[in-house]
Amino acid sequence: LSSPLDLIHTSRFFLLSRMSFVVLVLLCALTGLVFGDSKPKTCSDLRQFYSSKGFSLNGVPQTEIFGEHLRVCSQGYTCCTSGMEENLLNLSRREFETQVKESGRTLQASLNGQFKSFDDYFLELLNRSEASLQTSFQAGFGSLFSQTAKVFQDLYSDLRHYYRGSNVNLEEALNEFWARLLERLFKALNTQYIIGEEYLECVAKQSETLKPLGDTPRELKTKITRTVIAARTFAQGLVISGEAVRKVSQVYMSTECVHAIMKMSYCPHCSGVAFAKPCSNYCRNVMKGCLANQADLDSEWRNLADAMLEVVDKLSRPYSVDSVVLSLPKRIAEAILYMQDNLNTFNNKVFQACGSPVQSSNSEDQIKRGTNTAEEVSGTPGAQLEKLLSDVSRMLRDMMQYWVHLPRKLCVDRESGPSETDRCWNGMNVDRYLPDVMGNGLASQINNPEVEIDITKPDMTVRKQIMQLKIMINRLKYAINGNDVDFQDTSDDISGSGSGMCADDQCSRDTRLSAPNTDKPNVYGYPSENKKVVKGRSSQNLPCVSLCLLSLVTVLLRR
Repeated sequence: LSSPLDLIHTSRFFLLSRMSFVVLVLLCALTGLVFGDSKPKTCSDLRQFYSSKGFSLNGVPQTEIFGEHLRVCSQGYTCCTSGMEENLLNLSRREFETQVKESGRTLQASLNGQFKSFDDYFLELLNRSEASLQTSFQAGFGSLFSQTAKVFQDLYSDLRHYYRGSNVNLEEALNEFWARLLERLFKALNTQYIIGEEYLECVAKQSETLKPLGDTPRELKTKITRTVIAARTFAQGLVISGEAVRKVSQVYMSTECVHAIMKMSYCPHCSGVAFAKPCSNYCRNVMKGCLANQADLDSEWRNLADAMLEVVDKLSRPYSVDSVVLSLPKRIAEAILYMQDNLNTFNNKVFQACGSPVQSSNSEDQIKRGTNTAEEVSGTPGAQLEKLLSDVSRMLRDMMQYWVHLPRKLCVDRESGPSETDRCWNGMNVDRYLPDVMGNGLASQINNPEVEIDITKPDMTVRKQIMQLKIMINRLKYAINGNDVDFQDTSDDISGSGSGMCADDQCSRDTRLSAPNTDKPNVYGYPSENKKVVKGRSSQNLPCVSLCLLSLVTVLLRR
């Protein structure tokens, strides 16, 4: 039997144990008050937001539910069902792809606008030049112009066709122009002779050494070829640039990218922290991962802009494009007058080489020497050309870093401000984002903590456009030196060589949204010590439960 003293001790022990248990229960209750009310929170804000996106509220919870069904967002307490998450995933894809396309359309519209301005200006130059030639030649050469008018029409027609991209050899077209003009002039100025085709062939051979039109054909050919080649290639560069922007801005977004966009944009709403904007560096890592392929255009995009700026310089000096085109009538008139002034000397040498032609029975009057009434054109660029080239140069400089600045541009309206570095959404909770910002391009995303990317499988649409840019850059470089060259268009014939590239039909893409891969751990920004963190409700009552269980086990063991 126990002594009375033992009974007293036993009674005290049970009394103290029960008091301890009560105290711990009270502590648990207080802990619940600190960490959050056990009563589920309302989903009124989420319901209002979800409805504003055009979705039905059928099946949307009134209060928070446990989120073990979620695939992308945190599986704590949530207001999102699996169906809502799927809808928000699809919405994330549509919104992001639209945002990228809209940004691309803005740049494309700028490029197209500059092309139209230059295209209209250059074609108008040709029209003005041709009109000036017709007016001045009718007044200065009379009947001689009517006999050579078709030659001039064909010249301007060839210049337009070449500029428009037709398969016209510009140098051959200019040589053909001078050869035909010489034939017409020789017959028109020697009406006292019967001159046949064979005799004209002999005259053409002698003209190579005798230069009946002076040095104008050679000098003008150099200026015209350099100017028109530069103009055509520059216009092509603006078109190719716009097409590259359009095609690359429509690149398919991977499932991993869509998950990352959803997690950044809509998971805060599901977790009840919609007030928190994404951390700045977090947003940029997401965007750099999603736009990694597009950023690979950066190098060739810069090279293209640099080459086009060099062509712009060639269009303004050493002789401007407007001065060259508008001076055509005056220079051609100079060549005709040179032949008229030196006709007797040329005829004597031709007769020695080709024989004297048969005299004609027609007694037509000798054509009088013409006059050069064509307008004198300044060699410096006109005000309109200067403004046009200044505007396009500014645009080219502004667009140089478009692809590497695109992630930052798309984050401007999304990310938190500088004063909110500790109160922003980092993908898991509201706190500071710790990982570093990744570099630009596909290869730099190998350790991107937000978007899982296979850097050995670049997007083929982007690779094709990179090839197109390289081809255009080479054309521009040739044009800078006054040379024309046609490269084979390899846009539909791109293959990889040890680089992980594959043909389009082999690079299949899964368009379905699937759960994120959990085989490889992701790196996230962890909360800083001694800082209040706003988290989901899934772990808020865990301290209370643990303390209660621990106290209960202790009491039972002591009994």
